[in-house]
Amino acid sequence: MMEQGLDIPYRPRDQIAAFSEDLLRRHLRYCFEHSPYYRQRFQASGIAPDDLRAMDDLRLFPLTTKEDLEQNGEALLAVPPSQIVDACQTSGTTGKPVIMYQTAEDLARLGYNEEISFRMAGMTQDDRVLIACALGRCFMAGLAYFEGVRRIGAMAIRAGAESPAMLAESVLIYRPTVIVAVPSTALAVARTLRERGCAPETLGVRICIAIGEPVRRADLYLNALGSQVAAQWDAQVLSTYASTEIATSFPDCTAGNGGHVHPDLVVVELLDDNGEPVPPGCPGEVVATPLQVTGMPLVRLRTGDIATLHDGPCPCGRNTPRLGPVMGRKQHMLKIHGTTVYPPAVHDVLHEIPGVCNYFLEVFSEHDLSDRLRVTVGLAPECRLTIGDIAEHIRSRIRLKPEVRALPVEEVERFTLKDGRRKPIRFFDCRAQRQETCNDE
Repeated sequence: MMEQGLDIPYRPRDQIAAFSEDLLRRHLRYCFEHSPYYRQRFQASGIAPDDLRAMDDLRLFPLTTKEDLEQNGEALLAVPPSQIVDACQTSGTTGKPVIMYQTAEDLARLGYNEEISFRMAGMTQDDRVLIACALGRCFMAGLAYFEGVRRIGAMAIRAGAESPAMLAESVLIYRPTVIVAVPSTALAVARTLRERGCAPETLGVRICIAIGEPVRRADLYLNALGSQVAAQWDAQVLSTYASTEIATSFPDCTAGNGGHVHPDLVVVELLDDNGEPVPPGCPGEVVATPLQVTGMPLVRLRTGDIATLHDGPCPCGRNTPRLGPVMGRKQHMLKIHGTTVYPPAVHDVLHEIPGVCNYFLEVFSEHDLSDRLRVTVGLAPECRLTIGDIAEHIRSRIRLKPEVRALPVEEVERFTLKDGRRKPIRFFDCRAQRQETCNDE
């Protein structure tokens, strides 16, 4: 039976650490005893579960990469195939899609994770929740959100990742009080409603839970995208970060002060390029060990996402650390004339510019020591800004001036909106191809 610690986040930090450490030790033993893959990895590294005497000893255990998951597949199973009741698939955004197999216990864990996450965001049984994300294609997100809503006892509106017009129709029919959606989708739905003569801020939505795109800056205040969603719906915008592989989310509480770590479900490390822990408050790669998973347990998964861990007090009273917004993916880091930048920093600037309706970024290899960035924007008909104005606005914020070009809004959307993707594709990495365009991928 899964061990739950509903009161643990409010306890003193040393008690929280001791609780997580005990679960981590049990998790490592389970992996060694039941997962042939990890038994071999541990033995090859000369390490055993009992070598974890303190939380810092986790660094002795081998890291797991997404390539390991792609290459080993069912070898990572820790249960007989007969105990698998569900298969979830990653989107394959950064590589080959990975299938994660789940037992009945894992599904219960997934529902519990979303229940406590949604309660943390202020959801109650009286809410009507529009789930505006992928519910098919074996994606985990829609399943997890539905299970969380069901466990709370709220009404789930399983709209899925439909067009803004269809989602707008669902809003008018069901009058949700909570929307779970990619922020850019929430904005598109609001625009559609206004085109129909309906003001979205009058429809009673009180919470927008943002998935898939950052809505906070490094200082934890809403960025331009988050502020636009809040203004359009007159609702509180809260964020949640998660990945299919770790089946665990890091949700904002009602204070909106960063994504709380669930101490009974995950252990988080932030590492530098050498695999060493970064100092407190410094950005590093998010490395996660999901606890109490039975079907495909993982140890120290490198997510590739760069973020900062905050351990200061939260107004909500919980003493758990909080994960800041994802600055970008490690593999997407750009180095342009000596300046390091992640694509989300450019996204934030573009969301601030009136008249920019859509956009995408392409990066090329200029030479071995520098990349070249091209920004393509779709501009509203009433926009009077030139591409030079937009380039200068970007330069004033991130200290580099990219190449900017403009295309018709419909043409930009042809590149950014792809079938089967739960969010727009805003970044195309052409460095490996060494070619002048790659946005037809």
